[in-house]
Amino acid sequence: MGTNIFKLPDIGEGVVEGEITAWHVAVGDTVVEDQEMVDIMTDKATVGIGSTVDGKVTKLYGAIGDMIAVGAPLIEFEVDGDGNAAAEPEPVAEPTPAPVAEPTPSPVVEPAPAPVPAPTPAPKPAPAQAREPTPAPDSSRRPLASPVVRRRAKEEGVALSQVTGSGPAGRITHGDLDAYLTRPQTVGGLPVSMPGQERTGVTEIPVVGLRRKIAEQMTKSYTTIPHFSYFEEVDVTDLEALRQWMNANRTEDQPKLTYLPFIMQALVKLFQGEHGGCNGRYDDQNGILSLHSAINIGIATTTDRGLYVPVVKHVEAKTIWEAGAELLRVATAARDGSASLDDLTGSTFTITSLGRDGGLGATPIINHPEVGILGVHKANDRAVVIDGKITIRRMMNLSSSWDHRVVDGADGAALVQALKQLLEHPISIL
Repeated sequence: MGTNIFKLPDIGEGVVEGEITAWHVAVGDTVVEDQEMVDIMTDKATVGIGSTVDGKVTKLYGAIGDMIAVGAPLIEFEVDGDGNAAAEPEPVAEPTPAPVAEPTPSPVVEPAPAPVPAPTPAPKPAPAQAREPTPAPDSSRRPLASPVVRRRAKEEGVALSQVTGSGPAGRITHGDLDAYLTRPQTVGGLPVSMPGQERTGVTEIPVVGLRRKIAEQMTKSYTTIPHFSYFEEVDVTDLEALRQWMNANRTEDQPKLTYLPFIMQALVKLFQGEHGGCNGRYDDQNGILSLHSAINIGIATTTDRGLYVPVVKHVEAKTIWEAGAELLRVATAARDGSASLDDLTGSTFTITSLGRDGGLGATPIINHPEVGILGVHKANDRAVVIDGKITIRRMMNLSSSWDHRVVDGADGAALVQALKQLLEHPISIL
C-alpha cells in the first residue's frame, strides 16, 4: 500500500486560493475516482472537487472555513501501489537507483505549508434535533398517569403523549411533568422563551463561505467607493400594457417578460449614447476608468445560499426576448447552484431588484469595481395628479448609487431621468 497526497488543483480564472465550504468525505471513507469530496469557494463560485484516485481517506487538510492555496495538500489517501508521496519531498534528487528504490515511507512526507487538519466529526455535525425532547415511544398507547397528574397536565396545557414517563411501565409522574415544563422550548431547533422567562443564551455562527465573501465585497465597496444615491419614480402604466400584450402574443420558445428585460434594453440605448461613462469599471489602484463597449449586466439574485450576481453578457447584441431568456437561465442557475464561474463574472453594470418586497427606496451598494448600480422597486397602482386631476397610474420607484470619484451627481441623475423617459414611452425602447 502507498500514500497519495491530493493537492488543490488549478480551478482557473487566475484563482490562487479557495475556501473549504463543505466536506463530503471523512477520515476512514473509501472513495472512487471522480467521487466528489469537497466544495471549494472562489471569489465568485463554489466548485466541487472530485477524486483522481481510488483509495481510503487517511487525512483531511483543513476545516470548513479554512483558505487553501492552489497546489497545497488537501486530502491524503491510502492507495494500492506506491502512491505519489515519496516523490514530493525530493524534486531535485540525483537520478540514482538508491532514492527511487524507496517509494513508500509515508512518515517522510509531512508537507510544511499544510493547514491544520480538520477534526474527523467536522464534516458531519450532529443534527440540532438531537437536543430536542424525545417524544413517547408509542404515541398510540394511552399514557400511564394518575388522575392527579392527568388533571395537572390538563391545567398546564400539556399533552401527556409528549411526555416521557420515568415510573414503572413508563408511568408519568409529577417529576416528569416538571422536567417537561422546564425543558428548553424550541422551534425549528432554536430556543424560544416562555412568558416571563428571561433568555441569556448566545448563539455564535461562523461567517464562512459565501456569507464571508459577501461581507468582504460589501466592506470593500462601501469603504473604498464614495457613494451618492439618487431616487426617482416612474409611471410604468404604458410599459405594463406593452408587457402584458407581448406576453400574451409570445411564441412557445419565448420567455415570459418581466420589467427587467425592458430596463436592460433601455440601458443599452443609454450606454451606447451620451451616458457611456456609466458603463465601466474604475481601477482605484492605478487611477484608470475603463469604459466598456460590451454591456454585461449583472442581476443581484437572492438564493438560499446568499447573494449571487449572475451576468447577462452582451445585452447590446440581444433582442428583448433573448435578453429575457438569458436572464432566466443565469438567475435559475444561480439559485439551483449550477452557475458556472463565467455566469458569475464580467459584469459592467448591476441591477438589483427586490421584486414584490421592493419597498419605496434603498441605497444600493455598488458592485466593486463598477461605477454604478440601479435598484428597481415594486410597481403598484397609486393616485397621481395629471393635468390637475387625480387619476390611478401604475408607478415604480428607482434607486441608484454612483461612484462619485468618476460619476458626477448631474451625470448620474441625467441617466436616471433619461431611463425614466424611455420606460414611460416604452415603444421607444424597441
